[in-house]
Amino acid sequence: MKIDPALKNLDSLFPDHFTEDQKAQAKTQFLKNLSLEAHIFYSGKMQTVPKCGVYGLNWFNVWYTPGVSIISTAIRDDNDRSFALSNRGNMVAIVSDSTRVLGDGDCSPPGGLGVMEGKAMLMTYLGGVDAVALCVDSRGENGKNDPEKLINFVKMAQHSFGAVNLEDISQPNCFRVLDELRETCDIPVWHDDAQGTACITLAGLINALKLAGKKIGDAKIVLLGAGAANTTIARLILTDGGDPAKMAVFDSKGSLHPGREDIRNDKRNYRKWEICEKTNPGRAPSIADAVKGADVLIALSTPGPDTVKREWVRSMADRSIVFACANPVPEIWPYAAKEEGAYIVATGRGDFPNQVNNSVCFPGILKGALLVRARKITDGMAIRCAYSIAEFSEQRGISPDNIIANMEETDVFAREAADVAQEAVREGVARLNLSWDEVYRKAKADILATRGLVEDMRKLGHIAEPPGELLESALKKAIEAVEK
Repeated sequence: MKIDPALKNLDSLFPDHFTEDQKAQAKTQFLKNLSLEAHIFYSGKMQTVPKCGVYGLNWFNVWYTPGVSIISTAIRDDNDRSFALSNRGNMVAIVSDSTRVLGDGDCSPPGGLGVMEGKAMLMTYLGGVDAVALCVDSRGENGKNDPEKLINFVKMAQHSFGAVNLEDISQPNCFRVLDELRETCDIPVWHDDAQGTACITLAGLINALKLAGKKIGDAKIVLLGAGAANTTIARLILTDGGDPAKMAVFDSKGSLHPGREDIRNDKRNYRKWEICEKTNPGRAPSIADAVKGADVLIALSTPGPDTVKREWVRSMADRSIVFACANPVPEIWPYAAKEEGAYIVATGRGDFPNQVNNSVCFPGILKGALLVRARKITDGMAIRCAYSIAEFSEQRGISPDNIIANMEETDVFAREAADVAQEAVREGVARLNLSWDEVYRKAKADILATRGLVEDMRKLGHIAEPPGELLESALKKAIEAVEK
């Protein structure tokens, strides 16, 4: 069987006798198998190539010594010129200690490279932003990860980058690292697991509530999981008008409320304590109780598919909304949530409808921040990005199975960049005051140029197409694994 490298319809690859459960398992296994083989084939995903021409031997004297001396002294005299005279203005460092890599936990310092390279590839292809993966060993002599080491690393490295994207750092260290760096660095420091997930979740929620005929201030919202993502989601929802009295957040020990002394006494978990102080005045005794009559369930918890119970969904309000976003396996399969009455179901996966995907957010918001040389990314900029995505999606048409833009919709990234840049200017955190049109045109041109370059390299053979045997082998192994 010849498999199309575009993998346009994964469901069609599997035997007709497979149940929905088996197809979902087979897709996950197939994508993992294919990922391993493809990474071996390409030796990773990123490379570095010059962006300038070499028109003869003397051009090396322009790009390097003696000509480049004037660049060094110009930047010495005005450090902000580094954004224009080097690639700093379009370069992001993707920094991780690899302590919470997707659903796999602590993968060792180099273990996160596959994910960080993937993030760099998405940032480049989708947002026209250059990026480099930096997996850092932040362990102290006791073998435990020290947030101060990560903080100091970023502070020292910030002068080479226009922004920093923190990734896959376990809590509670992630809170300390982000909050310290946001305040002390002179460039945007963004934690995509927290802020990116919150931004795209809010975007999806805005449109889901609109379709369900509900308002964010009236909705009863339950969040399962209290890590960096859900605590930030809760914060953005509340900032955008959610009612804290109608919100309950659960971690592995139960609901967050003012009586949780274990959280109050752990100074590292101050972000969770903020949620304890603000939400769940009724101190819901269990997730099953809290979700009864709820309008929204947002799960970023233990990968399922039985983490969220069918009976919980069945007990929710009419036209309920379920976001089951654990990776690689959602807390409940979308078909199961639908069977129990959910009106709108979203996951973190692209092979189901309504993917709540950070990749629709971070390339655009970082591009906008870079183009106006922002000093930070504020919560206001993140919320504006969420509305930008939601508005773009609504204008092109939304439905219960299509609430949010996807990665194929190129224009969403340029629109986000322009909207976010204007919010940065409005809040006074931008070095440059560019118009909406200026940012939009530049972002769109950079995105199209990057995609054109990748396509040209593919056509010229500099990027080889993976052989059909590679795809077929991955599929065969996945089917065999499920049939066992």
